[in-house]
Amino acid sequence: MTPAALDAQLDRIFAGRNRDDMGPTIAALLPIYEAHPSEPRVLYEVGGAYDTAGEEETAVGFYERAMAAGLSGDIRRRCYLQYGSTLRNLGRLDESLDIFARAREEFPGSVALGAFEALTLHAAGRANTALGSLLTLLADHVHADELERYKPALRGNADYLASLDADGA
Repeated sequence: MTPAALDAQLDRIFAGRNRDDMGPTIAALLPIYEAHPSEPRVLYEVGGAYDTAGEEETAVGFYERAMAAGLSGDIRRRCYLQYGSTLRNLGRLDESLDIFARAREEFPGSVALGAFEALTLHAAGRANTALGSLLTLLADHVHADELERYKPALRGNADYLASLDADGA
């Protein structure tokens, strides 16, 4: 199967998924996984299906394998987000923060990664840093006339909030 045909097949499966019942999606993906056990996107999509089904521990292994197999581009960014979020949900907060740090290095402009990283920061007891990071995202990515004049103040407050957590570390 060509890479384009494989992508099209994966896209069709996900277009028909029911997030409340991932069993049929997983069942449709498993034969593809058996035929392409080292294909990065297949590994990612299988992981995502297990994740959505509430089988986070299984999903983590697929995410790790997808990344190691060379997942790239926007799908890599999405994998980072889902992997880091799943680690947070499993209570593996330090690992989640490490994943988000790596992801933000690779994709510094990703608002979604920043938002989900803030959730992990909050869960890790770093509420000031979480709020500060969201203020920075707001200043960097929201373009509204009424906000423009206050962006330096938002960034200053973000730095101050982050320093509060750093002082308590």
